[in-house]
Amino acid sequence: MNLQKIEDEALHLPKEERTKLIQRLVLSLDSPSESELRSDWLHEAQRRAAELDNGSVQAVPSEEVMRKARTLIK
Repeated sequence: MNLQKIEDEALHLPKEERTKLIQRLVLSLDSPSESELRSDWLHEAQRRAAELDNGSVQAVPSEEVMRKARTLIK
């Protein structure tokens, strides 16, 4: 299917459906690629590991984190 045919069909959609389509298309432009996400998460993991290694942050046991989370949602 070529762009012109897609455009022609999209223009015949009801206004509400065209609005949803526009929103999805715009959001797709702002979304990072899978490789960008992988790179961002790797950078974040390395940053956090360095903080633990240099002592600027202290690790918190998962049991304590879960206990605090449960308390907050009650």
